[in-house]
Amino acid sequence: MADSEDALTLKQKGNQAFKDHDWPNSVHFYTKAIEANDRDPSFYANRAQANIKLEAYGYAIADATKAIELDASYVKAYWRRAIANTAILNSREALKDFKVVIRKEPNNKDAKLKLAECEKIVKRVEFLRAIEVGDPPSAFEGLDIDSIVVEQTYDGVKLGNEMTQEFIDDMITRFQNGKKLHKKYVYRIIAEVKKIVYDEPTMVEVDVDKGHKLTVCGDTHGQFFDLLEIFRLNGFPSESQYYLFNGDFVDRGSWSTEIALLLYSYKWLRPKAFFLNRGNHETDDMNRVYGFEGECKAKYNDRVFKLFSESFSALPLATLIGKKFFTLHGGLFSDDKITLDDVRKLNRHQQRQPGQQGLMMEMLWTDPQTAPGRGPSKRGVGLQFGPDVTKRFCEKNGLDAVIRSHEVRMEGYEVEHDGRCITVFSAPKYCDSTENKGAYINIGPELKLEYHKFDAVPHPDVKPMAYAQSSLMQMIDEAPKPIALPLNPPCNALAANPSAYCTNNNGTVVSWDSNPDTPTLNLEEIYWDGGTSDAKELL
Repeated sequence: MADSEDALTLKQKGNQAFKDHDWPNSVHFYTKAIEANDRDPSFYANRAQANIKLEAYGYAIADATKAIELDASYVKAYWRRAIANTAILNSREALKDFKVVIRKEPNNKDAKLKLAECEKIVKRVEFLRAIEVGDPPSAFEGLDIDSIVVEQTYDGVKLGNEMTQEFIDDMITRFQNGKKLHKKYVYRIIAEVKKIVYDEPTMVEVDVDKGHKLTVCGDTHGQFFDLLEIFRLNGFPSESQYYLFNGDFVDRGSWSTEIALLLYSYKWLRPKAFFLNRGNHETDDMNRVYGFEGECKAKYNDRVFKLFSESFSALPLATLIGKKFFTLHGGLFSDDKITLDDVRKLNRHQQRQPGQQGLMMEMLWTDPQTAPGRGPSKRGVGLQFGPDVTKRFCEKNGLDAVIRSHEVRMEGYEVEHDGRCITVFSAPKYCDSTENKGAYINIGPELKLEYHKFDAVPHPDVKPMAYAQSSLMQMIDEAPKPIALPLNPPCNALAANPSAYCTNNNGTVVSWDSNPDTPTLNLEEIYWDGGTSDAKELL
């Protein structure tokens, strides 16, 4: 009995951390609750939802599956497993769970909507596979950029055959004011940068000369105004202020085209002082689901997405800084035999998309773990590598450390594996729902790492994933909101009106309101019936 009471107390702490958008601590408390009582399915289902917020979709699937094993009628667990499978593009498995939800709750309109959307995703994937060709024609084929006329009404700085700082300054102002570039300039920027990065090696090797500084930035994920904050704090790119952006420039945030075009413009202006690594979100499958394809079509046209896609496949996969810091988006490999020379020899141009296995996939997708050795991926894609793996790789290749991105860190960065594995993440308040800081790393000629943290800045009122083609994906990233659920015993007033009042199991009157100024309900004060939507709060 004492263990059960302790477990419920820990669960309450997990719920509070979740409500505060502190996903790592919510996982911590739910884990402690499970250690105290491993027979309560709600503990696993709640941890599954927190893991979804942390993009640990593989862990979320495992937790939801355990909850179902404990209680096969537990609808919320099927729902969360479906959401996690959708996030890793495993739509067929998600479809099975959405169908279970409908069978168990035939009047659930929200579940029916999500089932229909999931069916559309499956059909689209099958259609794309059916029309896929081994070596598709270039999106640049037949594109005569010079013949495109820029209308006299266009009020921006003109772009010729060379990028200029004047054009970039005007571009930034246009984007801040919600304006777009002319499509001729968009085509030109992508075309020129594709040629530059195509000719770069798979692993770019950079030295930091005296009087220079290299700044490494992690994921920016379409958070354009936070990118400008980095430049404001740290200095705009120049001949002495180098930058390396370590992948995941796009998707999720709703200014992904703005970020991609600005980064590309700096790459064109200063190709030897501005560097770009490919991330797992510079890939077709992710762009189709997480918003970038839809954003390109909404702001420009389908061809712009295809041009970006082709240019993404040309990006380098890694950067070696001062021969001491191996920098790549994901992490290390499934085989200890892999060396920097293997990365140098990798012909990335033979494989436009990373696929499900191989060096490219591992460089874009893997994550560190605290345990030694290697383990299955918490994401459901790739693998995890321990401190011993990192130590052997660094010693074998004469490295000080591996610098990677790919994961939210609450303080913007984290030093792990006895200082040999550093994660840097540069999208603060990620997706407007995670209370994390952003960070970047400055490296001078002495090759010392200086970590800098920064906070998110205000942006126009456009939600993350605004251009995602499925509200299924928008659900994954939105912040949890108080929404009325059916109650046990029922409370019809509350179910019909989110601002209604109801009594809890102690007979106390409580309110449930989406207005942040209204006192919110203690999540443990009321009996829930296991409602399904993950925009809804935890048990």
